[in-house]
Amino acid sequence: MTTVLLYGLAAAALAVSAAKDRKKTMMALKKGWIAFARILPQFIAVILLVGIMIAVLRPVVLSRFLGRESGLLGVILASLVGAVTLIPGFIAFPTASLLLQNGAGLTQIAAFVSSLMMVGVVTFPVEASCLGTRAALVRNVTAYLFSLFVAVIIGLVVPI
Repeated sequence: MTTVLLYGLAAAALAVSAAKDRKKTMMALKKGWIAFARILPQFIAVILLVGIMIAVLRPVVLSRFLGRESGLLGVILASLVGAVTLIPGFIAFPTASLLLQNGAGLTQIAAFVSSLMMVGVVTFPVEASCLGTRAALVRNVTAYLFSLFVAVIIGLVVPI
């Protein structure tokens, strides 16, 4: 029901925009389509990778590495994978949901998503060239430690 409501709201906003300025609305739709087309290969690759991982790794195995029972080692593993992975948030959150549905622990997924969003190992060279190596290093280390802190807080606050 929520999905239908959100699609209806988006359609209504699009209609209002088109009524106000049809040319700008069409230009925005074209830009949106181009952005979608650029991101689609990454999205498909990540969904396939997660699908294969879920098919190959049974929930028992997934739980051993990323489940509640994996403890601190699972949190660190998930945070390291998140830190070195470069995927956008709109792909990360459905991926996290799939992992949770297949036995991953909430604390581990919180570590994965928070380090994914805050730490940029892959983008470090670009960041270092803009901010300087020391500032980029301090920001990334601080962000990584904060992502671990966030995971622990989520694990303590959110009921299982």
